[in-house]
Amino acid sequence: MKQKLLYYQFVFLFILTLAACSRSGDVTQEQAQKIGVSWKLVSNFTEPDGGFDARFVLKNSSNITLDAANWKLFFNMSPRPIQSNKTPQPAVVEHINGDWYRIVAGKDFKLAPGDSITINYRGTEGVIKETDAPMGLYFVFYDKEGKEKDIVEVTDYKVEPFTTKEQILRGKRDLRQVPTPATRYAANLKFSRVGEEQLHKIIPTPVSMKAGEGTFALSGVTQVFYQDGLENEAKYLIGKLKTLTGADLPIQAGLPQTSAPDANAIILQKGAVNVKGITAEAYKLNIDAKGVAITGADAAGVFYGVQSLLQLVPTEAYLKETPSLGLGYVQIEDAPRFHFRSMHLDVARNFQTKESVKRILDLLASYKLNHMLLYITEDEGWRVEIDGLPELTEVGAQRQHTSGMAASALHPSYGSGPFAKDKSKYGSGYYTKADFIEILKYANERHIKIIPELNFPGHALAAIKSMEARYEKFMKEGKEKEASEYRLIDPEDKSVYLSAQAYKNNVVSPARPSTYHFYEKVVDEITKLYQQAGLTLDTFHTGGDEVADGAWTKSPMAAKLMKEHPEIKSYRNMQTYFFRNLLPLLEKRKLKVHGWEEVALTKTEQGAYLANPEFVGHQVVPYVWNNVYDVDLGNRLANAGYQVVLCNVTNFYFDMSYDNDPKEPGLYWGGFVDTRDNWLFSPYNMFRTTEETSMGKPMKEEFAGKQAMKPEARKNVIGVECQLWCETIKGREMMEYMILPKLFGFSESAWTERNWENVTDDASFKKMTDQGWNVFANSIAQRHLPRWKTINGGYNYRLPMPGAIVEGGMLKANTELPGLEIRYTTDGSEPTVKSALYKDPVKAAGTIKLKAFDMAGWASRTSEVAAQ
Repeated sequence: MKQKLLYYQFVFLFILTLAACSRSGDVTQEQAQKIGVSWKLVSNFTEPDGGFDARFVLKNSSNITLDAANWKLFFNMSPRPIQSNKTPQPAVVEHINGDWYRIVAGKDFKLAPGDSITINYRGTEGVIKETDAPMGLYFVFYDKEGKEKDIVEVTDYKVEPFTTKEQILRGKRDLRQVPTPATRYAANLKFSRVGEEQLHKIIPTPVSMKAGEGTFALSGVTQVFYQDGLENEAKYLIGKLKTLTGADLPIQAGLPQTSAPDANAIILQKGAVNVKGITAEAYKLNIDAKGVAITGADAAGVFYGVQSLLQLVPTEAYLKETPSLGLGYVQIEDAPRFHFRSMHLDVARNFQTKESVKRILDLLASYKLNHMLLYITEDEGWRVEIDGLPELTEVGAQRQHTSGMAASALHPSYGSGPFAKDKSKYGSGYYTKADFIEILKYANERHIKIIPELNFPGHALAAIKSMEARYEKFMKEGKEKEASEYRLIDPEDKSVYLSAQAYKNNVVSPARPSTYHFYEKVVDEITKLYQQAGLTLDTFHTGGDEVADGAWTKSPMAAKLMKEHPEIKSYRNMQTYFFRNLLPLLEKRKLKVHGWEEVALTKTEQGAYLANPEFVGHQVVPYVWNNVYDVDLGNRLANAGYQVVLCNVTNFYFDMSYDNDPKEPGLYWGGFVDTRDNWLFSPYNMFRTTEETSMGKPMKEEFAGKQAMKPEARKNVIGVECQLWCETIKGREMMEYMILPKLFGFSESAWTERNWENVTDDASFKKMTDQGWNVFANSIAQRHLPRWKTINGGYNYRLPMPGAIVEGGMLKANTELPGLEIRYTTDGSEPTVKSALYKDPVKAAGTIKLKAFDMAGWASRTSEVAAQ
């Protein structure tokens, strides 16, 4: 009897368990992960033009029934407005904020175990990259009361390949070709291999370089002498030479007492150097029978002479340690065209580790860049520890699922997933004070100045959410004064707007004194970190870009401010009011104030930007990125008297994809940017070197009636900057892929004035740039890129895929970087360094796979052609 009772109790409990499991909300992770999701970009050729059609397919291999109320699917996707469906769908895609979306079931939705369902949706702006596809998918399951109960990441997820014209082009307005091996082959026909004697031995190209007859053998017995104040440069040099020769070169403070022919020495010294009227960072490098002499006008000049010396080392020595380095005799005189040569690195969208940043600093130093604009805060993340404001990293440095926009936490972005501090993703993370100080010191040793950026009044969601968490914490403790001390928003603001990255709540209030107090606090704490690094913070970047129309229009605090200050006139001018009040706070701290172009602009009621003369004469430097929508903006600001940094999207945005191959990562709203675009830039005649719109339309007609740069305004261009925004950049390897080889072209534009830049005849200009680029491309492939296979343990640089056709049964192949080897297979296998080497057209049949290889054995992606 007792056994029967136990049996019935067991059955009853089992039934209860089954019933519980069938209720919405009681979901095991194991079962939830059996729900598969696939996504397909159907077409960019929509009516009306300028949108996309896509679909999700959910396949339920679990024992869970999905109904109208017990689930939602959340994901991130390159932000695009969603359009209403033409036909009813079982579920709809909704935009929440930024790049955060969700799928919400319709009232009749049901997906039983074993079934699948298709959800079609529509959006604006074409989608042509696999990096555009939904990412970071996760289910949230709800109980009967609609409360969130379980969160499970999707593990069975597939993105269907982009293969058709309708998937690869952005509708009827896209004038580009669908990329194929054949289109690459046709484009590469203009390139040809040149001999070693024509290669650029040094990038960026020196002002003057005269080769002599003879070779100096640098070996383990070569002594390094350095003048007082150059110990850093000497230690840097011998560290680099040790990796090449295996030897610790003798190092000695002071200069040698003899100039005997057999001195066998490297001498680092400062002296009077003037190259084309430039002294700062100028150097002379001489190699002869006695050894190497580097004379710099300052320590930075000596350091750049060291970089040139390291590039003169034969490439083979970087690939295999050799006890002796043969250096040809040479005399070099060199100085930069611009003192400001910078790279912008965004570590907010996707976090990049301290070690990864240091690797990038090594790259910048090697090609004589001397600034890094470090983008330490954005809507999606705050990345530096700030004393007294722990919420900035406790809240602002972590992304996680939230129940809505009002939560005092950052929602998932760029595929960061639902869980905070997920080390397998790139959404969470920050630099401790010690980390940041280490980065500052590392950069300074390489003559690179780190410029920090705090972007206000827009792009500020991470700061806003952090200070709202702080507000709530202190209010719970009854400390209203402390709660409001650094608050950044008007809590009654009901303004409706959508930022460029689709945020609805990312703008601080210029009407709150606490907004400025917060800014001062952060600047003062960062200043202390510079002091602890033994440095002085003298330049601060205020951001200031992309405040959306509609911001502040329904803010009671803003309305009161405008009543008190009728000179503001329009909500569009609130940003100028903010900067007008921020500027003296920074000037009081003896800071040069840099910012995006908007800090020097006003906006008309029609939305057009005009140069604002108000801040001319202050140390206000706008960085001009926009030569797509406002093609002459850089010229207009320089003409208005502002010192400017040119960051042109069409030439210098490293986050723009190399081309429109769907597997090439990156963005493309500003066009496609490759190494040639970085190289082909004339700062004083930008119209000539900006060739196409993002859709492939020639830009020439866009320049009609636009302002050219006045000759007297050229002095206002203080430098150039390349940009790496990291929306699509997941980790170190992807970051390095987007930088190399683009950095070579950029550094050439930043340092070297080319003889074709001011040529006005179109035919002559084309001939000179084609010839110049061909030599530069050869130099990249044959000499410079392979070195990075071993430096610092190796970098993940990009080699272009070969072009190829089969014509009359003959395989013909080429590459856009002449000097790379092309190897191929005909049996369907992936080519390796041991596969057949392509030299000349060869008979081939079947499916042919090809890869480009450099002398280090690094490979491109695979091209595939079929012989008929």
